[in-house]
Amino acid sequence: MPIVIKRYMVSRVHEYKKLENSLVQKTKSLIIILTRAVGGGVVALFRFLARRYTVVLVPHSEKKVYNLHITVFSVCCFVLFVAGIIGTFCWYSASYSNTLGVLAGKDSRLKDTQASLDQLRDEITGLLHEAGNFETALSGTLSALGTDIKPGRNTQGGTGDLSTFFDIRETPEGMLREVEDVRRLTSYLSSAQVPIREIGMLLDSQSALLTEIPSIWPIKGGIGHISMFFGQNENPFTRQYYIHKGIDLSTYRSGDPIVATADGQVVTIDFEAEGFGNYVIIKHKHGYYTRYAHMQRASVRIGQRVQQGEVIGFIGNTGLSTGPHVHYEVHVGSDVVDPYKYINIRSSIARNTSR
Repeated sequence: MPIVIKRYMVSRVHEYKKLENSLVQKTKSLIIILTRAVGGGVVALFRFLARRYTVVLVPHSEKKVYNLHITVFSVCCFVLFVAGIIGTFCWYSASYSNTLGVLAGKDSRLKDTQASLDQLRDEITGLLHEAGNFETALSGTLSALGTDIKPGRNTQGGTGDLSTFFDIRETPEGMLREVEDVRRLTSYLSSAQVPIREIGMLLDSQSALLTEIPSIWPIKGGIGHISMFFGQNENPFTRQYYIHKGIDLSTYRSGDPIVATADGQVVTIDFEAEGFGNYVIIKHKHGYYTRYAHMQRASVRIGQRVQQGEVIGFIGNTGLSTGPHVHYEVHVGSDVVDPYKYINIRSSIARNTSR
């Protein structure tokens, strides 16, 4: 049994060897055939490309005939050259069209930017115009207060008031003129800070002074009217002329609050049945005294310190009076002065400052 198997195995090996040899031979034959075919094709191609043709150029006149000898290879090279030129031209045309589109987009954005720049220039022009108005108003205020501002101007440069004021000129570096104008405006505003602070300090000190002298309306809220002025008037009881040493202010009713017209200290609270009725006298700084008479009642006490605008009593009809009102006097030392001039101090200062 083992001998039979061995013989069978040997027989199968021989068959595989024969099959292998047959495949190798067939592969070699196929390679040889393909090589010959490729070689023949290459040779045929070279022969085809090497073919020579003669192009005869015959002129209509009796001139010499031109013979142009060409090969298929040269014709192919020429065709490839022409195709390359055409392809390159098409590529550059497409690239040029794309570039034109990009440039059109940039041109649109440039126009938008130019429009924004024009608008910015208009705004800067308006700003500079308002700056000129500000400079005029500030200079007037500073002159009235005895102060001046020197922002480092150059009156020789530029034309016109505004260019003279800001020393406008074109810059050699090509900088936008508006940028230079804004820089000069910034410099001016920076230099204007010091005198403006001085104005603030002056107004603060002035405000403090105005609280120390009788300078506001004696009735709270500024209501009422003057029913009798300071000076020569007809006495409502005797019908004879006399010197009225204050002003009478009325609201046609009792109970409206009366306020101190300046900071001070209450020195007198008294009653005169045939005179001022219930009245209060306040002592202020700088030798000022104020009297508030014919009160319904007082709301302060002797020695109390009061501030300007603080309620000290209420309008009444006490004493020798023809109706509800407050008799208001201002004394400077031993002299009696017209209170109306002091009541208008604040408005007079405001008018002078706004001019």
